[in-house]
Amino acid sequence: MFTARRKIQKDKGVEPTEFEDTVAQAFFDLENGNQELKSDLKDLYINGAVQMDVAGNRKAVIIHVPYRLRKSYKKIHVRLVRELEKKFSGKDVVLVATRRIVRPPKKGSAVVRPRSRTLTAVHDGILEDVVYPAEIVGKRVRYHLDGAKVMKIFLDPKERTNTEYKLDTFSSVYRRLCGKEVVFDYPVAESA
Repeated sequence: MFTARRKIQKDKGVEPTEFEDTVAQAFFDLENGNQELKSDLKDLYINGAVQMDVAGNRKAVIIHVPYRLRKSYKKIHVRLVRELEKKFSGKDVVLVATRRIVRPPKKGSAVVRPRSRTLTAVHDGILEDVVYPAEIVGKRVRYHLDGAKVMKIFLDPKERTNTEYKLDTFSSVYRRLCGKEVVFDYPVAESA
């Protein structure tokens, strides 16, 4: 049975929401209708999807994909996002791998927590997923006098044409997922 329900797999039999069903249906339609993405999308599925408001009267669609399939998604990321943005007209689409944070082990226990499950590693991984296909070339942390902390992320200028209009979306999505204030920018080329 080939249906859109096969494109979304939630934890422990949780029923998908109505919006998640529409995203799964969009994936299913792309697999059946788009010849160049058909073979790549055959074995891919999603874990969940959320719609959120972004500054400037726009909306963003956050699609959670399984961590193990993130490399497969990265191969077709640019084409897939372009097609999904056409389907959800006027909405920015962001693909994020589902990662898990494990609490630090208790004192005296022999269990070692993998580095990839720490809070810092998960937040860095989410940040890289949000800005993909652009690469992060620099990070600065600014501390204001009132104690507020703002991260300034510099993106690779080569991808400026693809990502410049999405910078507000990136900030809003990262704030929603991690709760941290982030400002995205491109490094200024110094002329010597």
